[in-house]
Amino acid sequence: MKKVLVLFLIALFIVSCKKDENENKKILLVQNTFVVSKQNISQAVYTTSYLPTSTTRQIVKHDYYTLSYNEKFEQAEWVAYELKKEYLKNNDFKRPYFIEDPKVTTGSADWRNYKKSGYDKGHLCPAGDMEFDKKAYDDTFYTSNISPQNHDFNSGIWNRLENKVRYWAEKYNDVYVVTGGVLKDSDKKIGTEEVSVPKYFYKIVLTKSGKEHKAIAFLIPNEKSQKGIYEFVVPVETLEKMTGIDFFPNLKNLKSSKDF
Repeated sequence: MKKVLVLFLIALFIVSCKKDENENKKILLVQNTFVVSKQNISQAVYTTSYLPTSTTRQIVKHDYYTLSYNEKFEQAEWVAYELKKEYLKNNDFKRPYFIEDPKVTTGSADWRNYKKSGYDKGHLCPAGDMEFDKKAYDDTFYTSNISPQNHDFNSGIWNRLENKVRYWAEKYNDVYVVTGGVLKDSDKKIGTEEVSVPKYFYKIVLTKSGKEHKAIAFLIPNEKSQKGIYEFVVPVETLEKMTGIDFFPNLKNLKSSKDF
C-alpha cells in the first residue's frame, strides 16, 4: 500500500512539473510575441508618422516606399521613403520592365505613354536607393513611381541631387525623403492617357537630431541646368502652397534649413 502511495505521489509530482513547464512556455511565448509586436509598432510609427497629406486619398504602400497617386495627372503627387545608411548598397541587379502598379485602384499609367514622347521614365524613388534588396529594387519599376522628365534634367541636376541625398543618408545614418512633380492643369500631356509633364520637381529631405527635426527642400525646373543644387533651395512652406500638400502634418516647429 505504501509503495502504491509513493508511486502515486511521484506521478503527481511529474505531472505538476510538466504543467508548470508548459505554463512557463506559454508565458514566454506571449512575452516574446509582445516584444516583437512592440518592435513592429515602433518601426511602423517611424515610417508613417512623417507621411504627407494626400489630396486624392489614394495612398499606396509598398514595402519600402509609400505614394499618393493622382489619377487626374496619371502619376504620384508624392513618393515618400526612408533611406538608411545600411541601405546604401551597389548590387548589380538586372533592371526589370516597367509595369503598372497592382495596388493603384484606379490603375497607374501604362509605360507606353512615354514611348517616343521625348521624355524619360524618371524614377521618383530612385532604384539606386533600393539596391539593398532585389524586391525593393524591382518595386521601384512600377509606373506609379515614375514621372516624365527631360533627359538632361534626369541625368544631370536631378541625378546630382539624388547622389547628395545618399551622402546625407550616410552622414546622418537615416533620412526621410518626399519627392514628386508639381502637378498643374496647364502641364503638357503625353500618351493616350494624357500623363502630365511637370514643369517643376521637388524633393524634401528630413533628418532628426535629438528631439529636433530639420529639413531641406528643393524646387527644380524640369530642364537642363548647370547650376549648383543649393541654388534651388526653398522653404518647405513654398512647396506646400504650390501643391496643397501638408508635408509633415505631425511635426511641429519644423526648421527649414539651407545648411544641411
